[in-house]
Amino acid sequence: MSTSLSGGCACGAIRYESTATPLISWTCHCRDCQRASGGAYCPVIYIPQAALIITGESRYYEVQAASGRSINRGFCGKCGSPVFVKPAVWPDALGVWAGSLDDPSRYQPVADIWTASAQPWDTLTSLGRKFAQGPTEEFLDEFHLPRG
Repeated sequence: MSTSLSGGCACGAIRYESTATPLISWTCHCRDCQRASGGAYCPVIYIPQAALIITGESRYYEVQAASGRSINRGFCGKCGSPVFVKPAVWPDALGVWAGSLDDPSRYQPVADIWTASAQPWDTLTSLGRKFAQGPTEEFLDEFHLPRG
């Protein structure tokens, strides 16, 4: 399977592409992600930031995540589409929302996180591991994720 990913916002003002292997993909069910998505969760793929080619400008909104760390959510200033997630814990990674991919079927989550906040009407269908809160350090170490 190809590692190349591309996508962008609904109006096309923001585009991105990467040929790097994604670092990790998961579905986050925390209340902040529910609010940001307008739905049950945030499906996100983290990519090495240096490997992304981005055209167009994102606007960012900083929030404090349930973990207590800050996270910046990138969206298109023209159409409002959520596109990027910048977590303070991984300064060299950038998350892309699965719905912003040109081919969203490429999204392959390895975990559901913050499941304790999942809504009762949400079906946790990922075959990956489940974490009531954030993923454990041991789990993250399995993926050799650089952390700040």
